[in-house]
Amino acid sequence: MSNTPSEESSRPSVALVSEATPKEIILLPWSAPLRWLRLGWRDIAAHPGTSVFYGLPFWCMALILHGVFHVGPEYSMTVIVGCILLGPFVAMGLYDLSRRKEQGLASDFVGSLTCWKHHLSSMGILVVVLLVLSLLWGRVSLVVTALFFNTNIPSDLDVMDAALDAGNWEFIATYITVGCVFSALIFSLLVVSIPMILDRDTDAITAAITSFQVVGNNTAVMVLWAVLIGLSVLVSVLTPYSVGMAVVAPLLAHASWHAYRDSVR
Repeated sequence: MSNTPSEESSRPSVALVSEATPKEIILLPWSAPLRWLRLGWRDIAAHPGTSVFYGLPFWCMALILHGVFHVGPEYSMTVIVGCILLGPFVAMGLYDLSRRKEQGLASDFVGSLTCWKHHLSSMGILVVVLLVLSLLWGRVSLVVTALFFNTNIPSDLDVMDAALDAGNWEFIATYITVGCVFSALIFSLLVVSIPMILDRDTDAITAAITSFQVVGNNTAVMVLWAVLIGLSVLVSVLTPYSVGMAVVAPLLAHASWHAYRDSVR
């Protein structure tokens, strides 16, 4: 739901005006991420069946990643890349549900399945950028492993035991640092860019720049939002057979729509 005039007028903002389209990056309060989750849950309650339907692919991704990690951990990064590339297209259907509800329109399940087709060019560019970042992440991770892993690199179920060995603390610290850097880049790229493409048919470059500007002007709030996303995903994968992902993923997608609507005017 869009903000009321009184709510919008009380919020500070940073005006970013171009010759083509004026826009404002809203300075967000600390409570904003909790509000997005609350509104996301409201959207799920309005479309429970459709939301869970869109959650099933994310659940399948979690199951596949879990299986690959235990059978062939060296292929985990490949699966993660696939999930990163597929996720935005699935999430766009959930964004469309939230958008239509916000505008007072009837839900269109069939339309939500193919809403990305109208923005294929912009989505394609974003996916290419994601692919490059993901492949670079994987390559850097291999280099970090080769340089800092001080014990025999495992290829079986003992991978976690070996990684957490006391002799590999430098590897752990470096690997986590690299993961945080690339996760921050991907998060900053996507946090509002795909909802903005759906809402305004914006080109990929403008959407990506806006997304980075939102993070830059609301760094602390966006860090909190990223932490809440991470914790939500962690809790969902710890449920039996990771079934919680079927609900948590739609919740985060719906909430991300409201994060975009609150962040960009």
